Amino acid sequence: MDKIDKLDRKILEIISQNARIPFKDVAEICNVSRAAIHQRVQKMIEMKVIVGSGYHINPHALGYNTCTYIGVKLERGSMYKDVVPEFEKIFEIVECHFTTGPYTMLIKLYAKDNEHFMELLNGRIQEIPGVISTETLISLRQSIKREVPV
Repeated sequence: MDKIDKLDRKILEIISQNARIPFKDVAEICNVSRAAIHQRVQKMIEMKVIVGSGYHINPHALGYNTCTYIGVKLERGSMYKDVVPEFEKIFEIVECHFTTGPYTMLIKLYAKDNEHFMELLNGRIQEIPGVISTETLISLRQSIKREVPV
């Protein structure tokens, strides 16, 4: 894999703060041509340094007022490969991690309210074969959200 250099890092720093910034503006800040920025960004996409782009949607604006993290214990750790496709069917689950520690998996979920959350937890998640227990942490407020340091 090719290495990223100082210019690549500067580009990443700029576009991670504002993915909609025009390449001409990035080029001006970096004191290089627009074509150079385009080539560098394309190279970083191919290298999988940049793995996506898009808009961040505010869950609250869509009525999802409850953010929860759920530790999931499975009957056997190897069952995660059967459980993940079931989690993928629950669109309110936005993250799923296979973990070490007290839980086999950790999921992040958004629900419209506590009633909706209870339906998802009791009626969907805990009914998946292999799920033996769950522990829920409700997020009261997100204080930090950022990308890894460049």
